[in-house]
Amino acid sequence: MNEINKTLFIPLYGKSYVSKKNIILKDYAAELIWEKEGFVLRGKSKSKWLAYNMAMRARVFDEWTDSVLENNKDALVLHIGCGLDNRCKRVRQPYKCWIDCDFSEVIEARRNYFIETDNYHMQVLNAAEPLQIRGLPENDVAIVILEGVSMYLSDEQVYGLFKALKEKYKYLHVLMDIYTEFGAKASKYKNPVNEVGVTNLFGRDDIVPVIGDVELRLIQEHTMTPMKLINELKPLERLFFKVLFNGRLYRKIYRLLELSNVS
Repeated sequence: MNEINKTLFIPLYGKSYVSKKNIILKDYAAELIWEKEGFVLRGKSKSKWLAYNMAMRARVFDEWTDSVLENNKDALVLHIGCGLDNRCKRVRQPYKCWIDCDFSEVIEARRNYFIETDNYHMQVLNAAEPLQIRGLPENDVAIVILEGVSMYLSDEQVYGLFKALKEKYKYLHVLMDIYTEFGAKASKYKNPVNEVGVTNLFGRDDIVPVIGDVELRLIQEHTMTPMKLINELKPLERLFFKVLFNGRLYRKIYRLLELSNVS
């Protein structure tokens, strides 16, 4: 796998780590895949603090997906940059159609662990190539999950992706994490993805100017580390984790945004 694809092992490890501890997120698939893949992580990318953070982020994405599906039962779910994530099984709400999308070698690896069904499919898609969006299934409403994707795309590529999605689907619900400009600059010196070879990341302080004339608005900003999940940690871990991932400084580095064109 190339460097960007290798970053998928960082959240995979985090989900496997907490699942074994029976906190934050229960994901037997992550445990199994992590053991089978045997990818070597070093340094910060394998710290328990980052594992907690990755699992909390995944849980927030899961719960958001469930909440939007509950009100949009016929929506198409697009998980773009899915990696080896098991969200399609973790969500509680039934779905009409779910498409997990990623680079060809990632989808090839997924096929070792996931089986397509009538309502679950895997599709090769490069988020930086907006023309590929045209090959996705038709539907009025799309729920778009962009977890750990935007920081690998330039502003032009982000705009192209959103423009293509808006041209394809009448109604969009999007949840995406972003690095701020400060976060992207700081990542050159201290970021777990550096340890799998990624050194160039993109940040933006406001997503609305980036997507320009695409008719989407910011609905709200979510926390990736809600207190209900932090409280599942041991008392001393809880205190230390708050300093690392739950203060004002963290929001100056990393943010989670919900966008939609639905009133």
